[in-house]
Amino acid sequence: DVQLQASGGGLVQAGGSLRLSCAADGLSFDDYAIGWFRQAPGKEREGVSCVSSGDGYTYYGNPVKGRFTASRDNAKSTVYLQMDSLKPDDTAVYYCTADYSARCRGRPEYWGKGTLVTVSS
Repeated sequence: DVQLQASGGGLVQAGGSLRLSCAADGLSFDDYAIGWFRQAPGKEREGVSCVSSGDGYTYYGNPVKGRFTASRDNAKSTVYLQMDSLKPDDTAVYYCTADYSARCRGRPEYWGKGTLVTVSS
């Protein structure tokens, strides 16, 4: 079974930082584009970032550009999301995803259980 275990969420004040990690198991990590989505209460789910498996291209959603940095360590089958200058609007459950594709297509096949990020004002 494919497992995506996200960790690193928590409570932080506005302007602070958090680093999320997602450890993957049960898949050939190098062949998957790994991404992050988030969903805030009462809002639609939105894409946050994605790192392709091919050329290492990294996608960011407009609300997080310039503040979040995604990276992957294929040797550890882990992807990271460094979140800086956090805002209350970043409060959401963050989900790690995996898409069997060299490029980020926004249609992942696998989803982790999510980790809650709460940013206080």
